Amino acid sequence: MKTLHFQSVKGKGPEITEAIIAEEDIKSCKKEFFALHLVIEELAVNIADYAYSDGKDGYLDVLIDKTPEEITITFKDGGTPFNPLERKMPDLDLPLEERGIGGLGIFLTIKKMDEVKYDYRNRENILTIKKKISNE
Repeated sequence: MKTLHFQSVKGKGPEITEAIIAEEDIKSCKKEFFALHLVIEELAVNIADYAYSDGKDGYLDVLIDKTPEEITITFKDGGTPFNPLERKMPDLDLPLEERGIGGLGIFLTIKKMDEVKYDYRNRENILTIKKKISNE
């Protein structure tokens, strides 16, 4: 298992995204790379922009565990407790001008990943995504 630690995340979503997708375990998932990149970017940017409130900053730990069958990526932060899986999913049948802002990122995460779980434990938000990978 590989662990990436980011001490200061506020406003650094793009840099965090690039560091994560540069990892060999991510790059080697060739058929799944686009979906993984999309989801990692969405989660990293949201954590960097919204996890820590009142101008505070904090950490993000990203754990990457790859087996021949799947890749599991866990995001842990010490920010405000927030379960994105409890967020109402966007109504894609509504015209754009009638939809509320937000919610598409977690919608895409759920659609693109095989499993998405959230837990709040030891004062940490823990979001885990899993994606089956092909061996071709």
